[in-house]
Amino acid sequence: MFDQYLSRRYQKFGRPDPSAYLIKDKTAIAGIGATEFSKNSGRSELQMACEAIIDAVEDAGLKMEQIDGLVKFAMDYTDEMHLVSALGIKDLAFFAECGWGGGACCSTISHAAAAVATGMAKYVVCYRAMNERSGRRYGRVPGVETVMAAPNDHYGYIMPYGLAVPPSWVALFGTRYMHDYNVTAEQLGWVSVVLREHACMNPEAMFYGVPATLEDYMASKMIVEPLRLYDCCVDSDGACAIIVTTTERAKDLKQTPAVIMGAVQGIAEQGEMMTSLYRPKISLLPEVWYAGQELWRVSGVTPKDVDVAQFYDAFSPLIPMQMEEYGFVEEGEGALFCEGGERIRIGGELPCNTSGGHLSEAYIHGMNLINEAVRQVRGTSTGQVDDVEISLVTGGLGVPTSAILLRR
Repeated sequence: MFDQYLSRRYQKFGRPDPSAYLIKDKTAIAGIGATEFSKNSGRSELQMACEAIIDAVEDAGLKMEQIDGLVKFAMDYTDEMHLVSALGIKDLAFFAECGWGGGACCSTISHAAAAVATGMAKYVVCYRAMNERSGRRYGRVPGVETVMAAPNDHYGYIMPYGLAVPPSWVALFGTRYMHDYNVTAEQLGWVSVVLREHACMNPEAMFYGVPATLEDYMASKMIVEPLRLYDCCVDSDGACAIIVTTTERAKDLKQTPAVIMGAVQGIAEQGEMMTSLYRPKISLLPEVWYAGQELWRVSGVTPKDVDVAQFYDAFSPLIPMQMEEYGFVEEGEGALFCEGGERIRIGGELPCNTSGGHLSEAYIHGMNLINEAVRQVRGTSTGQVDDVEISLVTGGLGVPTSAILLRR
């Protein structure tokens, strides 16, 4: 059965000719905005969404009345109607939402880019606002009415046995990954340590000025074996906003455009929301492989061309696992690539999560990763990599995923 699974996973599917891909080089990110990241914002998610969008509009050098599109997360509790009224948006011609939690982050850019490339809108804002730390905590077990109803009914088969929260789900994948490829805790620890180093250079990061050593990592408490405290993303309140338009319009705006080379999504068979535990091999991320294959196809580049990467890092094992699925290293070599930290640090072969990522900057469902990718292209990051030409961002794992590739 496993051989059949692999043959299905790696077969080549027919796709449209890349020349028909209207997004590439014709769309761009022109503005980014964010609130502060904190443990308690002290205000509503609507208020934070407005603040981040205002910040992005000012960053781009636009006026609010020029915004004519909005793309949100299906999980976001701030809707378009409230934003239109609160911000004074005059004519909203396009609006959409993307599902599957963190997998939606780069999907929002895909939707926005498609809208501006086809003339459905001129300036589309993608946003996410969340009081995760002070409000709705992902670590809380939902009620029975949630886990027994579609599309979350699969949770009803596992939650009664203690597998109730994301760390416990990812721990199963992480344990199998470590077993299959002889990965050590210390190798995973270097992911956390390096990202904390990057956060210490970023005044906006929640762990700014709070360094951590490998010894600190190993001494941190076990959450769900093999995941220690420092393997898990930081709970945070905050909001981010990103403005997408055509490359031609972006050239006349305030900032250096981050040109979109590719914006893709990926989904694989035998999947569930975060608990795809019945696949023949759970140490793989097949939806990521599919997204990667499409990203390299439509963009015309290869992993070797990427100068800096912002990998979705809800948990530290997901970074080396993604490196393998996107083709930066061979299967089973991701953790070895991270060992010692040199190759993933700023100045290394593949600098990763240069603002601190979800582990040490903030967890805004991937949107802060997109903001950092744009800063890298602009040359304004606090952890700036030299001579960045191409910048990668990936979406959430264990769910339908997404990715974008930006260039200067």
